Amino acid sequence: MPVHSNESPCGTVVPQAPTAGALIGSGVPVPLFLAPMAGVTNTVFRRLCKGFGADVLTTEFVSAEGILHRNERTRRYLEFDTSERPIGVQLFGSDPEHLAEAARAVIGWVAPDFIDLNFGCPVNKVVCKNGGSSLLRDAPLLARVARAVVAAAGDVPVTAKIRTGWDARSVNAAATARLLEREGIRRIAVHGRTKDQGYSGEADWEVIAGVAAAVAIPVVGNGDIISAESAVRRQKESQVAGLMVGRAAMHRPWIFSEIRQALAGHPPPPPPSHARQWEFIVGHCRQEIEWWGGNERAAMKAMRARLMAYTRGMAGGARLRENLQRVVSLEEVRRIADRDLARES
Repeated sequence: MPVHSNESPCGTVVPQAPTAGALIGSGVPVPLFLAPMAGVTNTVFRRLCKGFGADVLTTEFVSAEGILHRNERTRRYLEFDTSERPIGVQLFGSDPEHLAEAARAVIGWVAPDFIDLNFGCPVNKVVCKNGGSSLLRDAPLLARVARAVVAAAGDVPVTAKIRTGWDARSVNAAATARLLEREGIRRIAVHGRTKDQGYSGEADWEVIAGVAAAVAIPVVGNGDIISAESAVRRQKESQVAGLMVGRAAMHRPWIFSEIRQALAGHPPPPPPSHARQWEFIVGHCRQEIEWWGGNERAAMKAMRARLMAYTRGMAGGARLRENLQRVVSLEEVRRIADRDLARES
């Protein structure tokens, strides 16, 4: 049944007015955004990244249909802590009326600082339903979606994330950005790859720079920001208003503090020691268990992919991944960490 109530599905969030500076970080010269990533950027991971210096956060993408049907999984996607502000809820779908109704419901439930529209997801199960980057091929529908959600959101800003185009023959990011600007979109994040590229090949920052020059609203660049050096270089080359970090944060969430220092003209801080990395990993597991209401087995199963990512770059990473892919308890992770640290000493 469609939602028409202001009852919050997330008891941890108290609706309040959106905060100032939600679109581009409060007073930060070059704000850093954590990219929304399905199965990764839940409230626990977002708060960890915030602690390392991420300025603006967005939920994992949420189906408009799931919101309208009070889907339990969707309820968890919407959970956030007030410490995460400014934070947006990212919606995907292709029906303008349903997306508008979903936006109204979300604003009534959790009062996000902004609503973000996903026009960039390349995953086939989303694209085949005419969602995500599929709308890059249908400018009239994309415009109707943006127009409907902007009208429904009222005073809450609406932003969007796009890709450079559907494929190499239809790179249309600048035209898409101008269309979205006309429909009232207040900020655009551009992933520098086409839908066909997925996450392969190199991000095209020349296209991102072209989008930044084509519109008056803030443009955030995303793609291949893997180090503090690459972040500084990309920002200077493209003159984007902000930088969005995605996959690099999955295995090195402290990259935000490194980038922040580099943007300020300071040497980036040294990476955490091996022992500190394990301390962080165990702490992440503990917080995940708390978020799962103490259901340790479910939490640790959900954490396995995150644990795989954290071992990237570690000595003996393949061996660690073989052990971590079956963990069901925090104690198992502690034992693996202790053995690994003992080998190092």
